Amino acid sequence: MKVFVVGGSGRVATELIKNLVARGHDVIAGARHPDRIMIDSHVRAVALDLHAEVPEIREIIGKVDAIYFVAGSRGKDLLQTDAFGAVKTMWAAEQNEIHRYLMLSSMSSTEPENWSREGLKQLMDYNVAKFFADNYLIHETTLDYTILQPTSLTEEPATGKISVGTNQVATNPIPDVAETLAELLEAPNTIHQTIAMCSGETPIAEAIKKI
Repeated sequence: MKVFVVGGSGRVATELIKNLVARGHDVIAGARHPDRIMIDSHVRAVALDLHAEVPEIREIIGKVDAIYFVAGSRGKDLLQTDAFGAVKTMWAAEQNEIHRYLMLSSMSSTEPENWSREGLKQLMDYNVAKFFADNYLIHETTLDYTILQPTSLTEEPATGKISVGTNQVATNPIPDVAETLAELLEAPNTIHQTIAMCSGETPIAEAIKKI
């Protein structure tokens, strides 16, 4: 497939792009600093600013088979990047007739009743931004979406194993999150699903097949 990765210079994006390329996909990666995007013959880096107007974002994305939204401002620009920036890429996807849309979100992003829990209350503002972006994706678009809700991301090595469908506050090594995102692309059983994940004992591909 030809895949566009929004937020292509980030930690998760870098591992995701590696996974996508290894699976034979061609990637266009967009970021405000395209020089920070990994270099590969199957990766094209482009400048993408989520503060831009939708027509510009739409032109940059172009015609692809799927969009990943893995951008994040780390709390510095929650409204224009994590919330409305995401919505603008959804509009661009619909206008470009791109149906598959995969969102990297946060544990319990659509369940505000859980946000006061230890391990989540520190992410309150981020979860508020993701709440509006995720709910817009679910209720206000016709996209074939999948929303992945990992818990705290760590720099630990990959385990290749996860648990899904749990709201347990735990951790996720970044490489495991990236592999899970890549696996979701060709998993039609995950379309229109919001998937909570954390580290576990089930191989990633097997866990995704069981959803």
